[in-house]
This record gives sequence, structure tokens and C-alpha cells, in this order.
Amino acid sequence: MPDGLRRSPVEHGFPHLATVRAAITALYRRLGPDGVRRFGASFAPADAAFTDAEDLLPGAQRVARALVRHYRLPDARMIVSFRAMEHAGSVELAAGPEYFVELNDRFRTHRRDIGAALSHEVAHVLLHRLGLEFPGTRTNEILTDTAAAYLGAGWLLLDAFREDGVSSQKLGYLTPEEFGYVLAGRALLFGEDPSPWFTSPQAYTAYVAGRTRALRDAARPPLTAARRTDRLRYARDRRYGRPAREGGEAAYAFEGSGDGLRVEFPCPVCHQWNRVAVRGRVRVRCALCRAVLDCTT
Repeated sequence: MPDGLRRSPVEHGFPHLATVRAAITALYRRLGPDGVRRFGASFAPADAAFTDAEDLLPGAQRVARALVRHYRLPDARMIVSFRAMEHAGSVELAAGPEYFVELNDRFRTHRRDIGAALSHEVAHVLLHRLGLEFPGTRTNEILTDTAAAYLGAGWLLLDAFREDGVSSQKLGYLTPEEFGYVLAGRALLFGEDPSPWFTSPQAYTAYVAGRTRALRDAARPPLTAARRTDRLRYARDRRYGRPAREGGEAAYAFEGSGDGLRVEFPCPVCHQWNRVAVRGRVRVRCALCRAVLDCTT
């Protein structure tokens, strides 16, 4: 599967956020909350380290094997090679157990990013084995980036982002801020801070922006952590049964009336929508990821 290697101006912001959230929901539906929690330890920086003194092909195979272990694919074997191509890499998805991964020749001299490229390609193998895909090439690549980041290896993809006044490089299909958003959601779930692993200052800045957006998810009504102004708006919307939107996306909606009024809202962890009765302060267990949400409905 192709993965973009961009030297043109890098897109920023959150244009794919709806697809990213859908991808996280899909991971929980396919793996279950216990399956997701098996990926609590992120891919170790030492396993991705690649020095100029290390032979290219054995080193790439070493990183690929480490990623196979991380993604819990013990019976998969990655055969890594390099060639001239437009994209950063591609993988031949077959029945296995051998998978042939090709990386852009550019990585022969930019070895620090080999782990990033492989984290995306091996994630393709994981999703292929899980039978999880989205329709269309671009949305499926966004799913793959999201899976890599949420399951602990995709911080390498964000760290490969570098930008200055002359040139830029970004791997993957998510914007840097969207990578930061996914990594921050993972960090909030596992109590993890990936920022010490970033070698790129631009990656850290993007992570902070993504984390700000993720924290906003955790502070939207009817969640009790919402700001006072948002709670007041929620109370007005509840009175008139009006849905609310934030950033072009639905934030919550109401159905029914009187004693039968219910509110629907997305879980800030897995983004699955939950529906609960409007009856003041309640604790809600998400039906999908089992997160306990403190709400004032």
C-alpha cells in the first residue's frame, strides 16, 4: 500500500478528524477494549534507532522484526528492500507469512526515518489480518496511520515531520496535528507522555496542538469537566432540544421530551456515541470501550 512522502508544503490542522475518530472507533470494535489495552507499551525508541554504522538491509530487517513483535504478529515475516518510487513505501498484502515491503531509495541515506516508514507498512499487515479496512485508498491510509499511532508505533511517523523555511518532509496521510491528536488520545488512555521521544521540534509543536484538541473532547457537555460557558449553552440547548455542533461535527443531540428526554454524545476515548437519560449528575459506562464518563446531563 502506498504511503505519501511529501516535499511540497505540508497540510496542517484537522481536515480528516471525522475519519480519524471513525478509525479509533473501528479499532475498538474489532479489537475490543481489552485488545486495545494489550498495546499499552509504545514501540521503544531504541528499537527504531538506526546508525550510519549499521548495515542497511540487516538494520531494516531488525526494525521490521521489532515492529512485528510490537503489533503482535509473531508468525509474520517482513522482507524489506529499497527501490526508486514516488511514495515512502509499499507492502504486498498476501496470505503470509512472508510480506514484501519496499521502501523509497531515499531512506538509504535518511535512515533515521526507516522505522517511521515501516511502522505504517507493518500496520497495513495488522489491519489486513484483522480484516479491517475503510472504503477508498485515502480513507484506508488514514485508518492505517491512525492505527499505527493509537497502537503505539505511529509516534515515529510524527517524529519524521520536519519543516523549515526552505523544505519540508512528512510521512503518512494525517496532518502533523492529527497525528498529535491520536497520540494524545492514546497518552490520556495509558498515562503516557510520548513527547520526550521526539527529535523534531516541529513534531513536538504538532503534538501539543493535537493534545489541546484531544483535551477539548474530554471537556464537552454533557461531560462534567465542561467549561461553565459550555454547560450554560448545553442547558439552553437541552431546554429546546437543539443539537450542537463543534468544528463542523455533531457534539451532542437530544431525543424525546419531558421525563423521556435523552442525550446522545460521543465518548471522548473511543468516539462511539452513547445515549443516556437526562437526569442530572450520572456516571456512564461507554458501551464500546467501557470508559466511565462523569456526566451532568
